[in-house]
Amino acid sequence: MTPPRAQARVNLAAIERNCARLRSELGEGVALCAVVKADGYGHGAVQSARAALTGGASWLAVACAQEASELRQAGIREPHVLVMGALNSRELEEALAAGADVVVWNESSVQAVAGAGGGRVHVKLDTGMGRLGTRDAEQASRVLAAAREAVGVELVGAMTHFATADELDDGGFFEEQLATFASWVGPIKAAQPDLLVHAANSAAMLRDVGAHFDMVRCGIAVYGMDPFGEDPDARELEPAMELSSYVAEVKRCRAGESAGYGRRFVAEEDTWLGVLPIGYGDGWRRGLSNNAEVLIGGRRHELVGTVSMDNITVDLGADPGAELLRGRRAVLIGSQADERITAEEVAGRLDTINYEVSCALTPRVPRAYHRDGAPLRPDGNRRGADARAVDVRTA
Repeated sequence: MTPPRAQARVNLAAIERNCARLRSELGEGVALCAVVKADGYGHGAVQSARAALTGGASWLAVACAQEASELRQAGIREPHVLVMGALNSRELEEALAAGADVVVWNESSVQAVAGAGGGRVHVKLDTGMGRLGTRDAEQASRVLAAAREAVGVELVGAMTHFATADELDDGGFFEEQLATFASWVGPIKAAQPDLLVHAANSAAMLRDVGAHFDMVRCGIAVYGMDPFGEDPDARELEPAMELSSYVAEVKRCRAGESAGYGRRFVAEEDTWLGVLPIGYGDGWRRGLSNNAEVLIGGRRHELVGTVSMDNITVDLGADPGAELLRGRRAVLIGSQADERITAEEVAGRLDTINYEVSCALTPRVPRAYHRDGAPLRPDGNRRGADARAVDVRTA
């Protein structure tokens, strides 16, 4: 059977193992929060959340109210879900209706929670990220006091976020942020021992145990991608996603002939080209024009010409046997035989980060879920032994 035109296969067992691996580095009583925003970084929020919980996560985090509602509507009633982003009045009501915790950083946001019927809040100190949160430690302390006093509001946590944890040569800025947060939250934690203190993302969690506090919020590492943009294997992380297409056509390309918009590839000698039905409409970025490789038949082949909305072309070489590759599966991210292409490699070619590579995959790329090759239903549960249908979920 011909493979799908484009498909992202997600190994939920890998997500479970990544969470277990991260959890193993945390001290007793330190919780793992799995960040499943942006549809689980492109992997599927609901399926990734369930796998993360199985792997040892005890919290989930998202960016917006809609994402919290999606988890609840899928039947994920436990554990606590933290909405980390800014919320307007309607979104705040939706987040609270979903039983989610929310982030506050001024007295008015505390009153907004109280006015919406109350809920659980985390106060955010901006120690250098420069986005949400107050830079003023005294104001953050006043917000904590306001949350304790507001009717219906439960003060649950105190938090910050690091700007350069993934940059090991950041000139000490990470350590400066950590020290600023620790000096503010230390006396507060001493006065309220049950306050949940959290700061670390994946990079900070792997970089410094001093950033662990009571909980770490891991995103990219949950999916087996390296927060430092290097080889995931070096940190015992297992990429959960594989992106593939297939060779829809093989055609002769004589010396001097071209392929793609703008003739950005002109053959210097006779060769064979393979056409793969995947393009920037699927999230395979145009910046990869003449700037990527694809695995076909266990070998690397250069992507040549301009990435179009729906197709790319790859150089299959001069061997007439290249015609036999028609219909063969092609791997854009993942492994084939002894070769491997990582999201980090693709990100390096694009001068971006691995986060963007997986998040960029568009809704027309179906996600197929499995556990180490055993297919699953779209809800993440096992299929019957005689099931033959392909299990997919569009993001």
